[in-house]
Amino acid sequence: MELMKSLAIAASGLRSQSGRMRVIAENIANADSGPERAGADPYRRKVPSFQRHFDRELDAQTVALGRVQRDPSAFRVKHEPGNPAADASGNVQMPNVNSLVEMVDMREAQRSYEANLNLISSTRRMIQRTIDILRA
Repeated sequence: MELMKSLAIAASGLRSQSGRMRVIAENIANADSGPERAGADPYRRKVPSFQRHFDRELDAQTVALGRVQRDPSAFRVKHEPGNPAADASGNVQMPNVNSLVEMVDMREAQRSYEANLNLISSTRRMIQRTIDILRA
């Protein structure tokens, strides 16, 4: 039944966006955490990706959270001579996480999640109406 297929496809979107939000939340939580000791690297931003997956049982393309890779961009540098992780110049490497970018990504993931949830709600209503018609 095509309605069940749309439910399964939307559910795969929910799972993927939920995983994306989890990665973004980890980035935000570590945005201001410095390295543990001098010379150590701080937290490196993670970037989620998606991959298409053909579900033979459904005979449809679904989506899944792909590899989560580390962002290779440069770390921020903050001048904090009193920090135990500071180098000889008093600079500390900070995570390459921009909280504003992460919040925008989170909002986009939230909207995609809501769109999939709306699709599931609409499909449920259609199934219920079909059952009601068949009963009458």
